[in-house]
Amino acid sequence: MKCYVCAKEGKEADAVAVCTVCGMGTCMKHTVRKEVDVWEGGYPFPSRKLPKKMPRMFCPDCAGSYNEGK
Repeated sequence: MKCYVCAKEGKEADAVAVCTVCGMGTCMKHTVRKEVDVWEGGYPFPSRKLPKKMPRMFCPDCAGSYNEGK
């Protein structure tokens, strides 16, 4: 799999991650690693935030959208 962002720029780079949100393949340069909160509980609302965070990989677009609500 190749990096989608690099391909749009006319370059070629191997993907090292897949975006957790949209599934886009990204290279090391375009992968954004974030530590996200983990919630425990059921419907309709999570009951509590767990003490540890979970690492997630995002493409640049989804990482930007993820930060909009903060």
